[in-house]
Amino acid sequence: MKTQFKKKINLIRPSVTLGEFLPFLEDIFDSGIFSSGKYNTLFAKELAKITASKFCHPCSSATTALWSCLKFLDIKEGDEVLVSDLSFPATANVVEDLGATPVFVDVNLDTFNMSLSELAAKINTKSKAVIFVDALGNPTGLKEIYQFCKSNKIPLIEDAACALGSYDNDLDFGPTADMSCFSFHPRKIICAGEGGAITTDNEELNNFLEIKLKHGARKTVSGEVIFEDFGYNFRISEIQAALAFVQIKKLQNIVAKRKDIWRQYCDFLLPLGFQAQKVGENVTYNVQSSCFVVPSNLNRDEFAKKLSNDGIDTSIGTYSMSASHYFKQKYCSIQPKAEFLMKNTISFPCYDGLDIDVVKKHILTAL
Repeated sequence: MKTQFKKKINLIRPSVTLGEFLPFLEDIFDSGIFSSGKYNTLFAKELAKITASKFCHPCSSATTALWSCLKFLDIKEGDEVLVSDLSFPATANVVEDLGATPVFVDVNLDTFNMSLSELAAKINTKSKAVIFVDALGNPTGLKEIYQFCKSNKIPLIEDAACALGSYDNDLDFGPTADMSCFSFHPRKIICAGEGGAITTDNEELNNFLEIKLKHGARKTVSGEVIFEDFGYNFRISEIQAALAFVQIKKLQNIVAKRKDIWRQYCDFLLPLGFQAQKVGENVTYNVQSSCFVVPSNLNRDEFAKKLSNDGIDTSIGTYSMSASHYFKQKYCSIQPKAEFLMKNTISFPCYDGLDIDVVKKHILTAL
């Protein structure tokens, strides 16, 4: 007798099928070009267009994107970089790796994003950059942080790893960061397996990335390769670029379907005492994660375990970096609001084709 297994409902699934991607994969094999080919170019152009940016550089991950931006800014030992505390540790890891000090800035409990008042209180003469994290894809507050940074002449890096398709203003009014870093990890809106990108209007940064992301090499008009500087291999392959290109062409449709699922969750969960992440009035939100604060009388971890036992995949919202083991031990600077959100948020499955009624049924059973 065969054992019957429950069908698991995953937290997320990429919005692409093998059938959609296969013609692009066959084209790459026919061409024999697996790196730095036409799909890298096509994807970069499309991403620049969507983000209303002058320049776009695909790279190996959002982590290498953040690291490259900090290198451009010459961040080094003795410098401080102020970072939104509610984020995956990569945001602070890149600061740590360069010998600088990550200064953790607490967040607003409603938006989950960097608090302007907390940021203003921690700025000093050692502050060389600010990294604003679009928490779970929500960029609310980014515009006011950018204005603050400009007035204080501090570069702003947007950790937009989760935020492709999200905006904190009308793009016609210009950028809301000096440089933005994206991710194409499988949990993100666009999945390339792995991968990232940097967008900017800064011509100096563009020239820096043209050289540094490709081993320090530049190709002359005659086709000769000149190594102008030392550099790194932070490129993505043609296969990754093509996979991302297939999805980015239908980004608006992907976001619309996720918004519909999120609204259904809100209609169902808010009357049960859950709290939704607040999104600003003029903000376009991509719903990278359908994340909610659990009711005060509910143990988040026990609730998540019950759902897991029923085959429903969930996760915490994300991490309070200052409360993670390494940074807690080194800096002893836990940010209380970010820590609260780390311990009391849950993200539910959200992707095209999800049977949300099944998820809702199991949520009611687990409460």
